[in-house]
Amino acid sequence: MLGRKWIRGTHSMPWSRKIMTIEESEPFKKRKKPHKHYVPCEIEFLPSVENLVEPADYNNFTQFSLSYILKEEHLASNGSLFGGHQSLQEREETYYAKNQSLHCGFIEGPEDYPSSGFDLDERDRAYMDTCRVVVSSCIFGGSDYLRRPTKSKISSYSKKNVCFIMFLDELTLATLSSEGHVPDENGSIGLWRTVVVKNLPYKDMRRAGKVPKLLAQRLFPSALYSIWLDSKLRLNADPMLIIEYFLWRKKAEYAISVHYDRTCVWEEVLQNKRLNKYNHTAIDEQFYFYQSDGLVKFNDSGQEPVLPSYVPEGSFIVRAHTPMSNLFSCLWFNEVNRFTSRDQLSFTYTYLKLRRMNTGRNLHLNMFKDCERRAVAKLFHHRTNGTADPPPTDLRMNKTHSSMSS
Repeated sequence: MLGRKWIRGTHSMPWSRKIMTIEESEPFKKRKKPHKHYVPCEIEFLPSVENLVEPADYNNFTQFSLSYILKEEHLASNGSLFGGHQSLQEREETYYAKNQSLHCGFIEGPEDYPSSGFDLDERDRAYMDTCRVVVSSCIFGGSDYLRRPTKSKISSYSKKNVCFIMFLDELTLATLSSEGHVPDENGSIGLWRTVVVKNLPYKDMRRAGKVPKLLAQRLFPSALYSIWLDSKLRLNADPMLIIEYFLWRKKAEYAISVHYDRTCVWEEVLQNKRLNKYNHTAIDEQFYFYQSDGLVKFNDSGQEPVLPSYVPEGSFIVRAHTPMSNLFSCLWFNEVNRFTSRDQLSFTYTYLKLRRMNTGRNLHLNMFKDCERRAVAKLFHHRTNGTADPPPTDLRMNKTHSSMSS
C-alpha cells in the first residue's frame, strides 16, 4: 500500500453506584430555540485526482490481526442470530487491540440451520470482492428516494475504479422501479450498482441499515478505503479527493463529522426521547449501563474532552480499512446489536472505552466540522420513518457473566 499511485490500474458491571436518571440530571424545560441556519464551508480539495499518490508514511498505524467468528452452535431462545450472542466477558476482551477472533455480524447457526440474514447474490459478492475503494449506501423498506452522486463532481478515474454500491431490499427495488429507476443489465442505476439484499437480519430497518454502514470491512474484504453516506445524502465530491482530504492529509484512519447541534450524549438521549426515536426503557437501559462503565458528560470530566464532540453526525463516514478502524467498526456494530439502533448513543462510549483499554495505541480519528460534511454531500429529508424493535433483553443485560472492569 505504501506509495500507492491511484491514477492508473483497476480497481458484567458493578451496579451499586447511584446513577442519575436523565430526567433527574437534565430536567426538561420548554423553551423556544432561535432558528439556526446550517451552511457548507469551503474545503480546499486538491484541484484533481491526477498524480494523486498515497503518502509513503500514511499507513503507520497500529498493526494486529483480526478474524471473525462465523458460526455459533449454541443458540439463544430469541433474538437475531446475525450479530451472535456475545457474553459480557467476551465483549470486554474484544476491546483490546490485539490478535483476536471476535463477533462482527454475519454469524451463522449449526449445519442445516436457516441463514441468519443479509443474503446476497453470488455475482454481487464476486464483484464486491474486487473493490479496492468503495462508496456505499442503502435503502431498506422503501424508506427513501434514490439520490445519485453528482456526476460532474466525479472524476473519470473514480467512475472507472471506485465501486459505487447501493444496497436495496426487494420492496425498495420494486418501489424505485415503479418510479422509473430501473437497473440496467448490470444492475446499475447511474453510478450506483444496486445490490439486492434478501432476508434482512432485523425487523428494525434502522438496525438493518447498520450492517452496510458499520461493516464495510466484512462486505468488501479486499477494500483499502470506504465511504459511507446515508440515503438522505447526495455525494457532491470526488471519492479520491475525499479520502485525500479527510484521511491522508489529517493522518487519520477514521473520519466522521461532529453533530450540527449537540455535543453531549446526555443531550442526545433527551432528544431521542422527546422525538420518540426509540423505546424509552431501552434507551435508559443502555444509557445507565454506559454511565456505570465510566461515560461522563462532554464537559464534566475535569479535563479537556478528548473529542471535539461526544455526538457524531453519523450520516457520512470515511475509513481506511486498517486493523484499528476495522476493530472499532466491529465494536460499534456490536453495541448497536446489543442495545438500541441509535448509533449516536454508542459512538463515543465505544471510542473512549477502546482508547482507555489501549493506552498509546489509539484509533487515529478525524472528527471534522459539520459544515465540511455539508460541503461534500447535499442533505435531503427521508421519505418515511421506519419501524424500530428493541433488542432482546437476554442479550443486552447478560449479568450472569463476569463484570466488565476496565
